[in-house]
Amino acid sequence: MSREPRHRIRVILPAFIRLAAIAIAALAVGAVFGASAGLWIALIAIGLFFALHLHYLSTLGAWLEQPSLETIPEGWGSWSEVFNRLYKARRTSEVNARRLEDSEARFRRTISALPEGIVLVDAALQIEWCNPVAEQHLSIQLRADQGLRVTNLVRDPSFIAYMTSGSFDEPLLFRPLANPALALSIRVIEFEPARSIIMSRDVTQAERLDAMRRDFVANVSHELRTPLTVVNGFLETLLDAEPPLDGTRQRHLQLMHEQASRMNRLVEDLLMLSRLEAEETPLAEDDVDVSALVAELEAEARALSGGRHQIACTVEPIRVRGSREELRSAFGNLVSNAIRYTPSGGRIELVWRPYEDGAVFEVKDSGIGIAPEHLPRLTERFYRIDRSRSRETGGTGLGLAIVKHVLMRHQGRLMVDSEVGQGSTFRAWLPGTRLQAGTRQLRRVA
Repeated sequence: MSREPRHRIRVILPAFIRLAAIAIAALAVGAVFGASAGLWIALIAIGLFFALHLHYLSTLGAWLEQPSLETIPEGWGSWSEVFNRLYKARRTSEVNARRLEDSEARFRRTISALPEGIVLVDAALQIEWCNPVAEQHLSIQLRADQGLRVTNLVRDPSFIAYMTSGSFDEPLLFRPLANPALALSIRVIEFEPARSIIMSRDVTQAERLDAMRRDFVANVSHELRTPLTVVNGFLETLLDAEPPLDGTRQRHLQLMHEQASRMNRLVEDLLMLSRLEAEETPLAEDDVDVSALVAELEAEARALSGGRHQIACTVEPIRVRGSREELRSAFGNLVSNAIRYTPSGGRIELVWRPYEDGAVFEVKDSGIGIAPEHLPRLTERFYRIDRSRSRETGGTGLGLAIVKHVLMRHQGRLMVDSEVGQGSTFRAWLPGTRLQAGTRQLRRVA
């Protein structure tokens, strides 16, 4: 017999025993004093039995209004078993509740000790809980602000836009209006359909060091530009001198000129990258005719190729709002990379077209391709797949880093598809919000 039926029998059996005893007593009295006396005895006994049960029911009802382990009543018969079970259940419940409270308290102490700010919000962005670090970072108070929308308390436009966007793939870097000296990195983790965790991290020191690094690179690059220009000028003069130098000296000067030119390109790229990193928005947002820009890049690609490649170009009349200088630099880097890393006789396609609620500049080549393990690191500064080949082609290792930063400043992204030996496709996507009026309604391209 299972445990549950046994428990039921233990509760019901005493009542049946008492009813049987009443029946036996009533029969005995009826046999001695007559049936009427036996019936009265049975009715009185059952009435007392019923009154006893009503008493215990009322006692149970009164206890349920304010249940407590210390005030559980004592019972008789079946009610003794009922109250014993209530006592055990109540004791187990209170023990579990204390354990849960202890665990929650330990968890909150642990979360409070973290160096990151933690804010628990519901689907409406109302604050449910936060740790002291979050209170300092976001200038909120748990006691006063619990239940209020976090976007009503942190009145920073970038923070509000980020929290209401629903897109949390990338963290938000912003400086609170209440404390502009503080730089915070905000990340949102959705762990339940109706709850999210807002994590804030103080990156002030890292930002300060990064700014120092950018300033150092920019200053050194700027200081190098002038002597490199002078050296290049003298080397060009010597190379064009009359009468021509002998073959050995001519080769040495040509090698010096190539390396100085490569150094000059590196300095220019460093200056460009430093400027892109230092500013969050494009320098000047104009109405850019990208189809005309791509036509210019096609002409430059043919000149750079020198007839070694088949170059095709397809454009649609889509204009965007942004910095023409920066877009030209980004798109030009993609084109020059395709020329450098595509063997002679290969094919290169330049395409400007609508693409998934926006527009994309696509550069497709039949070059050497890129192995999958290199794809995640392509946009890192100075990352090279093949260092010896990069030196041969004259690359600086900063081209794709520049592309990434230009697209980020235009709210776009870089997408890469490649297979070793089958070529590569680089797509620079710009969102529909960047498209000028009349070109915003685009078809979706598979």
